Amino acid sequence: MPEIRTFTDDLTLARAAATDWLAVVRKNSGPHLTALSGGHIASTLFSEVADLARATGTFLGNIHFFWADERCVPPNDSESNFRLADENLFRPMGIAPERIHRLKGELPPETAVAQANGDIRRNAPQNAAGVPVLDVVFLGIGPDGHIASLMPNARPEVLQSREPFVHVDNSPKPPPNRISMTYPVLAAAREVWVLVTGEGKTEALRESLRPDGKTPLARVIQSRAETRIYSDVGAP
Repeated sequence: MPEIRTFTDDLTLARAAATDWLAVVRKNSGPHLTALSGGHIASTLFSEVADLARATGTFLGNIHFFWADERCVPPNDSESNFRLADENLFRPMGIAPERIHRLKGELPPETAVAQANGDIRRNAPQNAAGVPVLDVVFLGIGPDGHIASLMPNARPEVLQSREPFVHVDNSPKPPPNRISMTYPVLAAAREVWVLVTGEGKTEALRESLRPDGKTPLARVIQSRAETRIYSDVGAP
């Protein structure tokens, strides 16, 4: 079973996750690699990180920021996961552009994926299987149990990909075209923290925690020795 932390509301949850992440960052004097997600809780989480980093004097200049997924839209689009982080964390904290490894959703998907795969391999250490290893990956979860843009209807080429990132062209949640981190990278990460908040997530979380669960989140949990879940949707 993963480690499960429960909260009464999304603000308390976001503050706890931000506090925990900054504690990890402070312990690591070298480069730190984190992947961010979008979703319901993202803007609150990023704002809490910025506020707490200022309050505690936490240095963020050694962090490389990646993304668990991105919609195939320009970076200034209201649907862009990058935009959420840029408005609520990067610009307020003055994060250097060379530390921001965004997924370029405005490019043709094949080009964006190729660039993303080259970028993460240049900046992240690799395990024995040649998979990039990140320090922390933040994930959300959809009502169908999807994480990043790994959906229950994923095509075989997405499920079986050994590349760090892959193009998803059939997302049931618009927009259909997305770029997603793959299952091997999620399995290899040192920490995966799943933020479960918002309406309609309880059953997806329960199914994901079953030993024989079939959701995308269940697959991630089953591939790892440890996964941490922050939840305000009630006890599983």
